[in-house]
Amino acid sequence: MHRHILTVEDDHAIRRGIVDTLRYSGYQVSEAANGHEGEEKALGQDVDLLLLDLVLPGPSGLEILRKVRISRPTLPVIILTARGEESDRVAGLKLGADDYIVKPFSVKELLARVEAVLRRSPQRPTDVSLVSIPSGVADFSRREIRYTDGSRAELSEREVELLRYLAENNGRAIAREELLENVWRISADGLPTRTIDMHVARLREKLRDSAEEPQSLLTVRGKGYMFRKNIQNDQ
Repeated sequence: MHRHILTVEDDHAIRRGIVDTLRYSGYQVSEAANGHEGEEKALGQDVDLLLLDLVLPGPSGLEILRKVRISRPTLPVIILTARGEESDRVAGLKLGADDYIVKPFSVKELLARVEAVLRRSPQRPTDVSLVSIPSGVADFSRREIRYTDGSRAELSEREVELLRYLAENNGRAIAREELLENVWRISADGLPTRTIDMHVARLREKLRDSAEEPQSLLTVRGKGYMFRKNIQNDQ
């Protein structure tokens, strides 16, 4: 299966050169010419690597990188910078970029850095497929919960996305605003956070998790929600 690379670069000539080079080398490539489109694709598409320019119309590359590191912590990112942008380059690396390329760069350098980052990147350890719960197991591929007593409960697509995001961030308290942005993919002021609470309440019922003393989906006072359980991946 071809690796999928997203290129976010506002300079048309540079972006065209990158896209053509990568496609010629056998990669599947998506592209974005501004920060808004880049952010939407980086958070919403199934990509294996993000090539990210830092200076963009709309949200900057650093803003996009910050959100990517919250919602997709293992996605490899290479930042593209111009000569003299050392402070931005350092900021990008501190935010979790895997590497950087200084423009202008050669085709050989681009491919070498892409191959090196992909080679040393983890194979999507956060792509959770099964989650153990006290009452059984949640199976995201089948969108259901299978209980130890043999019964089952169907999960809606939104419930799968919500539980998967919480499970991928196992042990971390997640604010309602973060869930709105990364599960519902809308700005935090676009929907009442009460929506989150209602979905969590329904999810707890299906998890057979006590509302008074939950074991899996915990309420962290003043912060949000946290999932606490061992995660299994498909074998």
